[in-house]
Order: sequence, then C-alpha cells, then structure tokens
Amino acid sequence: MKRNDDRKDRKDFRPRGQQANGRSERRPAAAARRDDEPRRRPARQAPKTKHPEGAMRLNKYIAHAGICSRREADELIAAGSVKVNGRVVTEMGYQVMPGDQVSYGGETLRSERPRYFLLNKPKGFITTTDDPQDRHTVMMLMDGCCSERIYPVGRLDRATTGLLLFTNDGELAKKLTHPSTQVYKIYQVELNKPVTREDMKKLLEGVELEDGPMKVDDIQYAAVGKTIDKRVVGVELHSGRNRIVRRLFEALGYEVHKLDRTVFAGLTKKDLPRGRWRELTEKEVSFLKMI
Repeated sequence: MKRNDDRKDRKDFRPRGQQANGRSERRPAAAARRDDEPRRRPARQAPKTKHPEGAMRLNKYIAHAGICSRREADELIAAGSVKVNGRVVTEMGYQVMPGDQVSYGGETLRSERPRYFLLNKPKGFITTTDDPQDRHTVMMLMDGCCSERIYPVGRLDRATTGLLLFTNDGELAKKLTHPSTQVYKIYQVELNKPVTREDMKKLLEGVELEDGPMKVDDIQYAAVGKTIDKRVVGVELHSGRNRIVRRLFEALGYEVHKLDRTVFAGLTKKDLPRGRWRELTEKEVSFLKMI
C-alpha cells in the first residue's frame, strides 16, 4: 500500500490561535489604543476639603445649642437670622471655628456635647424649664445632673407621672415630638369605675374628639397583684396630642384618677425609682436616632 506522505493534505487540528511551534499568536485587543491616539489619563477626583481641627458646621452648632434641628437651622441661616462674630452668615456649610461667637435672636449660643437623660417624673411637677409662678418644675429634679443646658422632650401634665426624656440635642428632640414620627408610648390608667368591653372596643375603633377622631393601638386590663382590676388598664398609642389619654376616657364618661407613662420610645422604668433620673446608654441613644 502506498503511503501518502503529502503533509499538505493533512488537516491542521491546532487550537485556534496556536502556531505550529506551539506558541500562541498575539491577537490585537478589540479596544487597543491606536498609535496616533493620545494617551488618556484617568480623571482625578477633587481632593476633599480639610477643615481645621475643632471646626463645626454652623447648622450642627445651632442644633447642639438646643435651638432646633439642623434642617430648621439651615432655614434660620438662609433667612439671615444667625450671626457669627457679629456678622450675619447666610452661607450653607459655614464652619464655626473654636472661639467664634454665634448668636441668634440677640442671644449668644453655646454648642455643647449632646446629653440624654431619663426621668421617672413624680406627681406635682410641671413640665417646663421656667415657671413665673414659682411652682415645682421638672428641672428641679434634674438639678446637678450635668453642666450642659438640657430641656424636656414633650410634656407630661402636673398630675401625670412616668417617663420623661431630657436632652440638649435639638435635632433628636424635634424628631421625637414630630407627629409623623409617632413615638410608641404605653400608659397605665386608673379610672373611677371599671372599663367595659364595649368602651375598650370604641377606643380601638376610634373616639371623636374636638380636634378629630382618635384611637388607641391596644388596651388591656392591668393586673394589680395577682388579680385583675378592671378599673386599671394599660393603653398603647403613638399619638402626641395634648392630654390625649385623659381626653379619650373623659369622652366616654370616665374620670382618670391616676395616669403613669411606663414606656416611651422603647425606654422603660426598669430600675428607675420615682423622682430619680439616669443617663441613657450609647445603645439607647443609637436606638432613638434610628426611630
């Protein structure tokens, strides 16, 4: 048999791109730069502005002074209501330097580190920072807690007891008192007569008040010792309307004998006797800021 030595007739099964000597061919990249095309340098990012140590944005300074939130501070700045060292400043992002004097409404502001305290308010104290009639205020109970100027967040009326938050953080205070935030609260209510199941249902479905309808999120009979006293109920709601719990029960023909706020924004009265205060932990503060 004649052997066919004609190698030209053999099929070449080399892998694509590989030469006969086993070396790979160099294929031009699809996006290769042309020789006549100028080399492009990667775009440089603008360097971050470095502010001197101790500098603070003006809106943050105002919020730390307890005047308002940062957003509201921006509005005050834009309106020309804020002065720094006697000069009106309307520039957003203005940096206050250590030693600068910031004033608003003719009053010099002090920016302080934020402080947060929880008080278990007793009966007979009004929720205000100053009273022209020299009545007992909640600030008397907070005397000596810190050197910063703190104030109550929201209010409890004179006869109401329970949890009351204090801070100098204007931004957080505004957030917790704004109706849209709907801070979670629980009250223990002692009434002049047993609460009927029918009235509990009305409170859950909604009661018409002079400022509009209002309903509670939950209501249950409270245990007093080992027994259930139907004159005492636990009420859960998110509304921040003035005297809302008292007005709801008064609308149904009840008299509130005792009203105690036991939970506020997840904070409880655990290990906090009546008339005493404690400083919030970092974890508690972080939780409030996430609400």
